[in-house]
Amino acid sequence: MSASRTPWAAYAALAASMALVGTYVALSKPLVAAMPVTLLAWLRYLIGAAAMPHWLRRAPEEPALDRATRMLLFWQALLGNFLFTLCMLVGVRLTTASAAGVIMAAIPAMVALQSWLFLRERLQGRALVAIALAATGIGLLALDKASPGVPAVQGHWLGVPLSLWGDLLVLAAVACEAAYVVIGKRLTGRLGPRRIAALINLWGLVLMTPLGLAAAWDYDWSRLSPALWALLVFYGLAASCWTVWLWMTGLRHVPANRAGVFTVLLPLSAASVGVLFMGERLTGLQAVAFALALAGLIVATVPPFKRTTDRSAA
Repeated sequence: MSASRTPWAAYAALAASMALVGTYVALSKPLVAAMPVTLLAWLRYLIGAAAMPHWLRRAPEEPALDRATRMLLFWQALLGNFLFTLCMLVGVRLTTASAAGVIMAAIPAMVALQSWLFLRERLQGRALVAIALAATGIGLLALDKASPGVPAVQGHWLGVPLSLWGDLLVLAAVACEAAYVVIGKRLTGRLGPRRIAALINLWGLVLMTPLGLAAAWDYDWSRLSPALWALLVFYGLAASCWTVWLWMTGLRHVPANRAGVFTVLLPLSAASVGVLFMGERLTGLQAVAFALALAGLIVATVPPFKRTTDRSAA
């Protein structure tokens, strides 16, 4: 791809999407402390459904939804939204934060693997180097942010330590997030980004409603202050509308394995919010992690230098 054809607008959309995800994850900590996770997820889908009814309309150039596209939308919502959330939350409760962070560093590599298996995208050297840099950087960041005094949950289930179950659930979440990228690449060839976001949100609402209603039945709604309500609206719009729309917009013009490198911005932006707004301090190892992750983005996005020869000099 030449420099003139480099999809910088697509790169910007992918970067903005993952940076926004990391931002709302960091800023949603008060919401998680104030209500059950299933209730929070359900309210997120409700807010998204209320905000996107006009995005459900089919554009004149879009084909009608066939059975294959409906199935892709269902799997996108099931894997990328519903199961990712449940696997991640339960997994982090069972294992340590450092272990979960290191496993999450495998997202770019998992995206590259799934795009090779299911989309037949070639894994070029630049993509492999970018993935390695991104994974190394986020792994260092996760290790350094760990709290050594917080052990994993003790106990066994079916003869397997609960901490190992936690690691496996986080790994399952990584696979779900990678599937979200790969399935999204197929969907962007059939539907517009806004319609994808609205339809995925509706499927998520259907899947989460039973759990959300059960959590809402005996919830004390007086725990939500006006500030928390405002934060809840921001969370719902960012998670259900803006990030999905931005990601699908960029994914239309970028191979899935290269787009997967941008997932490094999720933990990077979350850490940045902690440093800038929550009083956390950036250590030397974290600075190295940031540099490696950003180097991965540069390798993946900057077009290669092409040598030119002066034919008249012969």
